[in-house]
Amino acid sequence: MSAAQTYAAAGHHLAQLNVGRLVAETDDPRVAEFMENLDRINGLGKRMPGFVWMMEGSGAPDTGNTDAKIEGDPRYVSNLTVWEDVASLETFVWGTIHKQFYARRAEWFEALGEMHFVMWWVPAGHRPSLDEALARLAHLETHGDSDHAFGWSYLKEARLWKDHSCAPVAAE
Repeated sequence: MSAAQTYAAAGHHLAQLNVGRLVAETDDPRVAEFMENLDRINGLGKRMPGFVWMMEGSGAPDTGNTDAKIEGDPRYVSNLTVWEDVASLETFVWGTIHKQFYARRAEWFEALGEMHFVMWWVPAGHRPSLDEALARLAHLETHGDSDHAFGWSYLKEARLWKDHSCAPVAAE
């Protein structure tokens, strides 16, 4: 039994944090297309089989979760979600229109010189905070993949990422 199967059997879900730094402020025309599609893509994610929870922003149209500032920087945006399993998240990321926005991420995001994506298992019903998620990201950057914090390559079940993912420190 894989680690993912073990955690799922024990009643755990898969949490993920994705952090990026926009090339401009959220109201700048250079990121307008990205900002205008946040509600569309987030709404799609929320309707996907296997979706459990998403950290929400202000609720204002076309803002996603841009209110949750990291290090006080308004250009840092984050996406924190929980999924029932690996397949559900992977299907959303690379099996929907989301993949088109993912492919264009360099238009809207700076290349980060650090880790920007992390996953970990949470007990069903747990809603991780941004601070918790950032701590997992820091752990991954410091210690590498482990059951505590990991990337796609740590998950034997994950397959689509191999054809579509970016380098660990690239823009997301």
